[in-house]
Amino acid sequence: MTYCVGMLVDEGLVFLSDTRTNAGVDHVSTSRKMVVFEDPGERVLVLLVAGNLAITQATLQVLTEPQEAGRPTLWTVPSMVEAARLVGEAVREVHRRDSEALTSFGVEFNCSFILGGQLRGQSMRLFQIYAAGNFIETSSMNPYFQIGESKYGKPIIDRVLTPATPLDEAAKCALISMDSTLRSNLSVGLPLDLLVYECDSLRVTRYATLDQSNEYFQMIHSTWGERLRQVFGEIPDPVWSDAAHVPRRSRGDDPVLPIVPRSPLDGHGVQGGQARPAQTLAQVQPSAPHADSRGPDTPPG
Repeated sequence: MTYCVGMLVDEGLVFLSDTRTNAGVDHVSTSRKMVVFEDPGERVLVLLVAGNLAITQATLQVLTEPQEAGRPTLWTVPSMVEAARLVGEAVREVHRRDSEALTSFGVEFNCSFILGGQLRGQSMRLFQIYAAGNFIETSSMNPYFQIGESKYGKPIIDRVLTPATPLDEAAKCALISMDSTLRSNLSVGLPLDLLVYECDSLRVTRYATLDQSNEYFQMIHSTWGERLRQVFGEIPDPVWSDAAHVPRRSRGDDPVLPIVPRSPLDGHGVQGGQARPAQTLAQVQPSAPHADSRGPDTPPG
């Protein structure tokens, strides 16, 4: 498994990937999931990969091996959309060649890609490409993509990232997202590859490989955990009200629930034809600090 995230903000692009690969608990290795295609002054394209390592490597071979005369490559495509389409065609080529053999061995054709970058004279763009070769693009409402083990790192991005987020803050958000994933999933691991692309630079100016010895990432790891515990402790505990209205059942009661007619919410906790337990938690006193709906990996306010 792996975790990769790509972000598109007004100031540039952020790409972050781990390097762990595994084929069982006793076969853990590392492999880079980030590939950079750079022609300084002309184009910068970054490809992140996740899924079956043999399939993603076969796709990269198709993209990078010499092509027949006149066939476009990532070095020659005229637009980012054509670049995304080229990656999709490479995925389908590998599928046509290998999928039947993989299926006969019970191996799922599993791969996904994030492709982003900029060509001279054009805008930055970011795409997610699926195993079928089709793809989607980011929007102002969804300026990022994740592939691989994404669920642990998603809450922080959803709450923080917008197109107006400064580039360095977007990079910090990506690293916190990765730290949350590393904390909760052993199939994602160090070292990390981080590339931050500045809009219209048309060259790579910010790149780092982060491992256990990286002081900044270790600071994020320790500080984020400490501040989460601090904010958690500051949220008021629940205040319990009278438990007289608990929906108790007596021994020998008919276990079949009665049919409740549809009606608007009434004083007995009935809404939309379903019986709801009576509320037993009193509201927190107005003088207490307000508690919002922050997720488990959400920065303090």
